[in-house]
Amino acid sequence: MNRLVSMTGALIVSVTVFLFAVFIVMDFSLGSYFVCMFLPIGYIMTAAGLQNESEPDRRVAANIGTVLSAVYAVLILLVYYSQTTTVRLEELTEQAVKVLDYRRGGLMFNYDLLGYGIMALSTFFTGLSINAKDKTDRWLKYLMMIHGVFFLSCFFMPMTGMFTKMSGVGGNGGSIALLVWCIYFLPVGILAFVHFKRTER
Repeated sequence: MNRLVSMTGALIVSVTVFLFAVFIVMDFSLGSYFVCMFLPIGYIMTAAGLQNESEPDRRVAANIGTVLSAVYAVLILLVYYSQTTTVRLEELTEQAVKVLDYRRGGLMFNYDLLGYGIMALSTFFTGLSINAKDKTDRWLKYLMMIHGVFFLSCFFMPMTGMFTKMSGVGGNGGSIALLVWCIYFLPVGILAFVHFKRTER
């Protein structure tokens, strides 16, 4: 059961990141928001699977990674559930739109960046907990740990207002940044799936 759940989580991560990239290219915001609500669920399943395999001397790092994955999930689900419900269906005042609409670079956009910053910390600690025994696992480990660098930009740069300017209406800087992230993170999901698939029952 542990292996199956972990494999399923890694598959969800891979599929949702791929679809996210496709929807960005298509400029289909609703599709992007929808798949992003499943990504954290898949990531929690993946992180928990790696935590379950971790050796005793790496268990603290694995536990931190798993706890942070849950924090990431809460933030991201709040952001994208609000976009697919309140923002899409309600008649909002201009002030409310500025705060709630992800595309306007307001509060929800900043929470989204915070969520992915916490995810980056989670991947760092989870990667730190992996005892890589072959080339595939080494790639998984180092991709996850290097992904931790995204924490710095996601956490601090919103305080400068730079991301707000990039994500403004009519700009495509934010979309390009998201596509680059998808290209980077898709191999993480695939390598995790391969890792769990090879794990003995």
